[in-house]
Amino acid sequence: MDNQRNLLVAVVLCGLLLLGWDAGMNWFYPQPAPTTQSAKVEAASDASAPAATPGKRTREGGLTDPIAIEEERADLVTSLAAPTRVKIDSPEVLGSINLVGARIDDITLKTHRQTVKKDSGPVRLFSPQGTPAQQFAQFGWVGQGVAVPDAKTLWQASAGPLSQDNPVTLGWDNGQGQQFRIALSIDEHYMITADQSVSNTGAAPVVVRPFATINRTSATASSDTWNVHSGPIGAFGDTVTFSNNYDDVADEGTITPEGRTGWLGFTDIYWLTALIPEKGSDPASDFRSLGKDVFRADMIYQPVTVPAGKQISRTTQLFAGAKETSVLDTYEDAGVTKFGYAIDWGWFAWFEKPIFWLLSKLFSLVGNFGLAIILLTVIIRAAMFPIAQKGFASMASMKAIQPKMKALQERYKEDKPKQQQEIMALYKTEGVNPLAGCLPMLIQIPIFFALYKTLILTIEMRHQPFILWIKDLSAPDPAMILNLFGLLPFTPPSFLGIGVLAVLLGLTMWMTFKLNPAAMDPMQQQIFNIMPWMLMFVMAPFAAGLLVYWVTSNILTLAQQSYLYSKHPQLRAQADKDKEDAARAKGRDEKQGKT
Repeated sequence: MDNQRNLLVAVVLCGLLLLGWDAGMNWFYPQPAPTTQSAKVEAASDASAPAATPGKRTREGGLTDPIAIEEERADLVTSLAAPTRVKIDSPEVLGSINLVGARIDDITLKTHRQTVKKDSGPVRLFSPQGTPAQQFAQFGWVGQGVAVPDAKTLWQASAGPLSQDNPVTLGWDNGQGQQFRIALSIDEHYMITADQSVSNTGAAPVVVRPFATINRTSATASSDTWNVHSGPIGAFGDTVTFSNNYDDVADEGTITPEGRTGWLGFTDIYWLTALIPEKGSDPASDFRSLGKDVFRADMIYQPVTVPAGKQISRTTQLFAGAKETSVLDTYEDAGVTKFGYAIDWGWFAWFEKPIFWLLSKLFSLVGNFGLAIILLTVIIRAAMFPIAQKGFASMASMKAIQPKMKALQERYKEDKPKQQQEIMALYKTEGVNPLAGCLPMLIQIPIFFALYKTLILTIEMRHQPFILWIKDLSAPDPAMILNLFGLLPFTPPSFLGIGVLAVLLGLTMWMTFKLNPAAMDPMQQQIFNIMPWMLMFVMAPFAAGLLVYWVTSNILTLAQQSYLYSKHPQLRAQADKDKEDAARAKGRDEKQGKT
């Protein structure tokens, strides 16, 4: 009777865990509400900002409201058709520069699609101001006693397009003896370099402060969760800061990070826009809310005096693209402070990066990330096999000394400290390590976490197919049983989104538990019986690639245990005996319950 009550309690608690997971995540990490915070904007930038369109943030970000999506399309047709534009066309970036205000406000990524569908358009990163998805960068000056260009200034441009082999120079003359120039170049990836110069042909010196800004709406931001940061980001001092999100900036109005600026900008799970100052400079930097869900990252250099007949310049880089690990690391090697850590690896980067490196190498060999994950699992289990062998040998030794242990427990049952002391002495005498059997499981934990972070963070996993229905290993299994694999027109909630991989996970884990010796404690045995199916529910919303890893690991565990049991027949015999004893004990309990 007690066992039945305990089982009922366990089932209820597991059910509460499943039902409360989504509610708990929404409670601790709520979606941001629209903000009304406003802030002062320098005269060099346009203060107007559109009202953000409400919409639930998604994992990858982007507009979700159908009205906003249609409005964005219509606005782009109008804005991008203006004659005051210079085209951008490089190996990985396509877009244009708005000569009004010298804004880079139109960028799409040639090598990344919006969805897994091959006919879906490229990812759009920048959109002009006033569109629902606005995001753009601007370069300019603040002046003291000198006319400087502003957000409405119409610049003149050299022949375009801006390409890897063809820089473009924007120019403007204030008619007072000062000429302003912005020389733009772009590399083979996502880095645009802006050389801002001022030539003073007037009779007196002038004082100017070059600046660069990134302006964006949070309506297109990806979800900001406990394990993936979305929002303001930057390298300040010796660290990359993930501590502030859009809500923090909206609440404070302006946030000025401490430490020398290495770079700053905004990040989504896969995309990054960042400003990188000139080496050796020490610009003032901050994040600010402009109201209506619009935010800005500012970087303004110290004032410089331009003597008559002289020219000064400042060089700033703009990264606007995908957070590809190899690309970020290349820029870091070239001198951009900790740029590879724009990916939120967390505290275990030292372990996650080698896992990602190995997975990438396997992918380059087999050409399929699903197969690469399976090969990674095989390699990991092969590397741990000697540890597993020692664990089974330890289990065999533990079984062999069970009679001696029981005798000690009986002899010193009234003196627990002495009992533990004698048991430890027995372990030492017999050369038994009672913790050896736990080592394979303990080693699996950091590997599992490293693969989990790799799958959810790295864009290299995005839209990577495996087989048949699995078109994206970084997303949950889409073949959900509850909606008959997509035949019914609804999407189950995450805790009920049981797919084929989740079922395979539960089944293979149940089989590994059945192969293990039966637990003598009835309550423990009941928990072991329930655990695989509860984990099936818990793991269903996770990335499909993670489930591929776990299912493969379970299958290898079954094979490994079968092999090791053949090498240690006494364990197999003992396991069978334990199961028989457990079955007899259960039968006696049921019989007593009826009587």
